[in-house]
Amino acid sequence: MPAIFSGLKVVDGASFLAGPCAATILSDYGADVIKVEPLTGDRHRAIAADHPSEFSWQLTDRNRRGLALDISKPAGYEVLMRLLRDADVFVVNFSPAQLKKHKLEWETLREVNPRLVFAQITAYGNRGPEAERRAFDLTGWFARTGILNMMHDKGSPPTVPAGGVGDHATAMTLFAGIMMALYQRDRTGEGSMVSTSLAAVGAWANGLNLQAVMAGIDGAARRDQEGWSNPVQNVYTTADGRYLLIALQNVGRDWPKLVELLERPGWLEDERLQPVKPLFRNRVYAREQIAAAISELESRELCRRLDASAIVHSLVARNSEVIEDPQLIANGVIVPYETGLPGVDRTFATPIRLSAEMQQTPRRAPTLGEHTEAVLRELGYNDEDLVRLADDGVIAKP
Repeated sequence: MPAIFSGLKVVDGASFLAGPCAATILSDYGADVIKVEPLTGDRHRAIAADHPSEFSWQLTDRNRRGLALDISKPAGYEVLMRLLRDADVFVVNFSPAQLKKHKLEWETLREVNPRLVFAQITAYGNRGPEAERRAFDLTGWFARTGILNMMHDKGSPPTVPAGGVGDHATAMTLFAGIMMALYQRDRTGEGSMVSTSLAAVGAWANGLNLQAVMAGIDGAARRDQEGWSNPVQNVYTTADGRYLLIALQNVGRDWPKLVELLERPGWLEDERLQPVKPLFRNRVYAREQIAAAISELESRELCRRLDASAIVHSLVARNSEVIEDPQLIANGVIVPYETGLPGVDRTFATPIRLSAEMQQTPRRAPTLGEHTEAVLRELGYNDEDLVRLADDGVIAKP
């Protein structure tokens, strides 16, 4: 049975993470993805520094063919146009000015291929005074949208977040947009431009907190003044030095359970620790009491008690534990990856499952320009053309 996206041709002209990750989801389910890079390569390759496996590249750019091409030259632009004439999806992360510079505006491309889905990621959107402003997910997703404003304690600056998190969320959003555009094309026969931005996805991700501000409740400002206000949704340190997050939602029901498992019956008589209002009014005191009790218990025993009491919680997993997590492995989140490269024998599957559809076995990401000759021959270029393009610096010389 053919894969769900079998026969779908995708040209990935984006760099770094967010755009290419959207194309990876398509390739994981059978699309033919052709990665177009400059002759110097996508700068994303350098994230792994001197690691021989380019491990980040192997995650983000697997399951595609690689074409190294200088599209700033007329002959290179012509190659790209030939690619796009029968492509279904074109993914970019160019700003409006870059699209204009390279003659890749939607108005131009729809003349080349009226059925093309043109998928664009920007930093802050295509309109407004900052349409040309550059960003990474650390700045455009975390910092600009207020997420980072929620990620610090009173008197301390925000912690620099993990890179790539906002990129992967934005990639999933662009993938959803591509699906909408393909569905619309099935109904109308016409392609369309679909776009999103780091800022738009970050604001959506932070929507719960931002909507609260619109209603007059600024949790971040309150946190700046008073510290984190919820003693029963907080991170505590266990006796063996592990961090544990407890997350009581129904405080009236679960507080007595927490009191019992922490073996602090006196709390039930303490007027300052009665659910719900006294507990939160005396949140600093409550947090100190809970912290002291948890610090006496080893993490394994504490988690056993929390599980028995059906209280929602989690140890703050170390990354080295996540990649060996049996639950993730059992659910196919972590899958084998036969790259033949050192340190890259597993990877993370696209986090979407269809009951009747299997993901493709992941294939090694291409080396720079690995499939240039094969792709150009498919477009009708012959030996003489390849030599000429190489001599003119449009493609790399063999």
